[in-house]
Amino acid sequence: MQVHRGIPEHADTPAVLTIGNFDGVHRGHQALLSLLTGKARALGLPAVVLTFEPHPREYFSPADAPARLASLREKLLLLQSAGVDRTYICRFDARLASQSAQSFIDDTLVRGLGVRHLFIGDDFRFGARRQGSFAMLQEAGVTHGFGVESMPTLCVDDERVSSSAVRNALLEDDLGHAARLLGRPYSIAGRVSHGDKLGRQLGFPTANIQMKHRRPALTGVYVVSVEGLAEERILGVANIGVRPTATARGRARLEVHLFEWSQNCYGAHIRVHFLHKLRSEQKFDSLDALRTQIALDSEAARQWFADRPAVRD
Repeated sequence: MQVHRGIPEHADTPAVLTIGNFDGVHRGHQALLSLLTGKARALGLPAVVLTFEPHPREYFSPADAPARLASLREKLLLLQSAGVDRTYICRFDARLASQSAQSFIDDTLVRGLGVRHLFIGDDFRFGARRQGSFAMLQEAGVTHGFGVESMPTLCVDDERVSSSAVRNALLEDDLGHAARLLGRPYSIAGRVSHGDKLGRQLGFPTANIQMKHRRPALTGVYVVSVEGLAEERILGVANIGVRPTATARGRARLEVHLFEWSQNCYGAHIRVHFLHKLRSEQKFDSLDALRTQIALDSEAARQWFADRPAVRD
């Protein structure tokens, strides 16, 4: 998949396009992308996604913006696996926020991306003060010669599939429901980096996954499986949180203790799948108490897998 930052002045080819933030690339997004790629293949044109960075809600209200379900890198990987040919990342800033809906159509969709057919979600609005609508796009399609289709709402068990619904499921520790909405277990991907080696000192070495400035959508201790290190997924137990026993002013970290794994994995890019929550993060009186609890968590995770021998993801 080709990835472009910014919108070209003139498109080099017509495109079948969809627009959105695609946070988490859940089942609703997947249905939309299936329509996109199907139409693109039928017309012999590239399937193109236009997305925004940062998320518009992070721009307008950074303090109140929801936790991301996926980093930009993770989102791009998921879009690629869905068959998208090109993704354009448009920086959401003051200029874009003030752009009129008509200018967005003329400059971005028609000239910049050469839209031949457009798919949008049923709640899509665009342009300054969200003045752009589906009806406006339909009128523009007649003028400029492109088709417009709206993707109807996808429901699972009578619930609308959305990124907010996934976040709520994670907030309620309902990983099973989150997985049903996503079409896969919730996961976090990142590169393994050097930490402070506290886990190794305690007898439970961990792989520390870089999260940079990301605020996690869930916290606590979890049964996990990890892909990216071997042909089969490696089982383990993970802590995601601020590590209150180790530091008083910690930033959120994701640390995974891998079972049956002793090789060096620094620098590897791995994906951690969250399968079951064992407990919430807590502060212990001593490192010895923390060591004892990690041993209990590890045994509980092993037992969870033992009770489900077919579970690997």
